[in-house]
Amino acid sequence: MRRLTAIAAVLCLLASPWHAAHAQATAPIPLELNKLEPLPAGAAGPGCRVYMVVSNPDADPIAQLRLDLMLFGTDGVITKRIALDLAPLAAKKTAVRLFDLADAPCDGIGKILVSDVLACQTGKPPAADTPPGVCLDRLQVSARGKVELTK
Repeated sequence: MRRLTAIAAVLCLLASPWHAAHAQATAPIPLELNKLEPLPAGAAGPGCRVYMVVSNPDADPIAQLRLDLMLFGTDGVITKRIALDLAPLAAKKTAVRLFDLADAPCDGIGKILVSDVLACQTGKPPAADTPPGVCLDRLQVSARGKVELTK
């Protein structure tokens, strides 16, 4: 009888709204390096415009998501370190974020590494700080084209 009671309690927990919200808050956050393009003519020197596609799978917004990125040249040597803000991200929304890299020609970029998450706030407003390691674990990185995005 105790075993049936325990099984019933577990089944009730799995069907509860708390479990659904918690499971959703651990869903992967897809981050795609979509494309690189040279900066438009007239820009100060050579450079590259980077397009990232990021999705928020959660029912609540992501108030803050700041990444520490390392750029590697085609020779494997680190060429730049940048902090990239991807938030705010509305609930259940996909967004395109772009950033310009001055003095970094696109054909000189071999790989982009998500080295760390510098700041992360998820959940119902007012969002609480989420441990950066949790957000890093949730990131699911991919890339189109020849430049790799890794973590």
